[in-house]
Amino acid sequence: MAFVPPKESFAGRVFPVTIGTGVQQTFGGENTLPFHSFEGEVPNRPLIAYEIQDVSPEDWPETVRKVYEGVSGDPVTWAKYCEEDLKAKAIALRLVGTHPDSKDLSAEDAAKTVTDVLGAIKVPLIILGSNHVEKDSEVLVRAAEAAKGHNCIIGKAQEANYKTIAAAAMANDHKLIAMSELDINLSKQLNILLTQMGFDKEKLITDPMCSALGYGLEYTYSVMERIRLAALAQNDAVMQPPMLADVGMYVWKIKEAQAPEDLLPEWGSLEERGVAWEAMTASSLLMAGSELLIMRHPKAVDAVEQLVDELMT
Repeated sequence: MAFVPPKESFAGRVFPVTIGTGVQQTFGGENTLPFHSFEGEVPNRPLIAYEIQDVSPEDWPETVRKVYEGVSGDPVTWAKYCEEDLKAKAIALRLVGTHPDSKDLSAEDAAKTVTDVLGAIKVPLIILGSNHVEKDSEVLVRAAEAAKGHNCIIGKAQEANYKTIAAAAMANDHKLIAMSELDINLSKQLNILLTQMGFDKEKLITDPMCSALGYGLEYTYSVMERIRLAALAQNDAVMQPPMLADVGMYVWKIKEAQAPEDLLPEWGSLEERGVAWEAMTASSLLMAGSELLIMRHPKAVDAVEQLVDELMT
């Protein structure tokens, strides 16, 4: 008798999410575990967005900052560089300059930056606040208004400010990132609260938060894995939005991505080490179930895209 490999099927499916207008990208939509096309449907490849900021990234390590030398002083120039030179499929604009501890730029400043960036690129835009709860409530409302008609992703809505940000995303027809703090129950609760106020669950992206390799990645992986299994095996509609892994911001602040070679020569090349750390973190979170990644270093992006090519074949 010929051997027939066992196959596992699921009742649930991850919602597909499409962003952008002229150039559109769709991620999610699978009804099986990550890259298990031999067991189900994986209609869309994960989407990687290049991160840019509204102000010069002075807190980024030199190994990644030098890649954008000459363009990172202006978000429009930076966005165009990512689209034209790096062939970015999406751009993630982080409005860190609006944080009170940064430059405390106003919501109007943020809206102008969003408008200028959208006018310069054709690929979809993800608009991220500074992660200051109160300030994001002002900034992301104006940013959502400025981006109306462009089918962007707005984020991140948290338990303390989700009503304001979700209302702005709904009113201006955007997708929304819902961020909770590495707990499947908190993630589900926030998604429930958002749907109860009328936000379409098929326009949500779940951000359970993430961590870098060596800094709690195993815990992050287990939370993401449980979310994805709840979506597929339990057919839990609240858990079926695609997931975000905001990789770059976590990887490039750790010791392994910054420690100089002269202090730790046994760790090898600093640049190769940082690129490998971002690529390995991103790859791990893809396996955990994330469908949308935000990354920084082009070499790390290229490595992950090559992996996805191989896994999607």
